[in-house]
Amino acid sequence: MSDRILLVEDDSTLAMIVSETLQRNGFEVNMAVNGEDGLHKFSLCGADLIVADVMMPKLDGFEMGRRIRQIDRHVPILFLTARSEIEDIVEGFELGGNDYLKKPFKMLELIVRIKALLRRNTPDDSEWLAIGEYTFDVPTQRLEHSQGNSVQLTIIEARILRELAINRGNTVDASMLMQLIWQRDDPYSRNSLHGFIHKLRYYLRHDSSISILNQRGIGYMLTVTK
Repeated sequence: MSDRILLVEDDSTLAMIVSETLQRNGFEVNMAVNGEDGLHKFSLCGADLIVADVMMPKLDGFEMGRRIRQIDRHVPILFLTARSEIEDIVEGFELGGNDYLKKPFKMLELIVRIKALLRRNTPDDSEWLAIGEYTFDVPTQRLEHSQGNSVQLTIIEARILRELAINRGNTVDASMLMQLIWQRDDPYSRNSLHGFIHKLRYYLRHDSSISILNQRGIGYMLTVTK
């Protein structure tokens, strides 16, 4: 059975080119012309992965992604964007995006990114990790403290925390993390990673024995001292 791609793009010429390319590579494609249409079609038909432009009429890609995350926490979302500001890119990740591709882009790179996201979207349904006084339910992306405080992580936050937790006490190379999550190591990804680490430290603040250490120029290490 073919993977189902929801393509949300208001540029009809680009949408047709991308759709034909995806179909030639074995994907089933459902097209939407704006964010409102994309949200409606996802609600009706679902998808295995969403490719969405950011700048669209009626409902932009980021807002559409935010609303889709209220329906489905796990479906991968790849944003297509002409924006290059780091704040815009971070916003996309924080709203639940899994990857971004800057316009103009090569179709081969789009296909590679899509296949990588689909491979990664198969979690172990029974994976739980103990982190000090916290329990991390990897498939549901929920981090819960023993005293009842809990937080719902984004997909990016959950993937970073999982890598740090399973390598507890060892430095996780920053470049490896960026390649794992975004398939690139560049200044935008490095700044994004630092921002997500800062948020994870905040989420884990209720247990003072937990630290995420910055190994300058190398990466990050999660430690639990009790």
